[in-house]
Amino acid sequence: MPTKAPILNSRVERAPHGGSASSTPAPRTVAAAGISDVPPTSAQDEQGDLSMTTAAASKRETLPSTRSSVTHKFAINGHEGYLTVGLFADGRPGELFIKMSKEGSTLSGLIQGFCRAFSLVLQHGLPAAEAAERFRGMRFEPMGATSNPDIPEALSILDYVARYILHHYGE
Repeated sequence: MPTKAPILNSRVERAPHGGSASSTPAPRTVAAAGISDVPPTSAQDEQGDLSMTTAAASKRETLPSTRSSVTHKFAINGHEGYLTVGLFADGRPGELFIKMSKEGSTLSGLIQGFCRAFSLVLQHGLPAAEAAERFRGMRFEPMGATSNPDIPEALSILDYVARYILHHYGE
């Protein structure tokens, strides 16, 4: 069983007469804070999925200033967008950008956040197929028929992007 790490809780203990008796932090364990255990440090998390170790997560491979990319126009149930995949010199994807036709919408902002996170995991060494597999099957609007004969139906924009990455860059 993993050792419980202490958590410092800065609270002021009151003396019986109402004054301050102590302002030193009171140590508590992680279990006392309502957290079951310290996160796993091995290469597998609690569900058995592979995760990056601390050493691997600290090394980020950046793309060159001038790089090749592929831009793909798509439509899902009438919602048009452009997917741009920036490539490392060896042809691996290293960054994603998605431009939706309704720029400024909440959906567009969330998609930009997804692209940043997805790009970072690629640059920290997670294979494209493994990263894409995490988003395949996500279901939310817009969903439906697509303009791509290789991916005729999509459950969401993220599902479409994941399936596109798996189709073109999966290993």
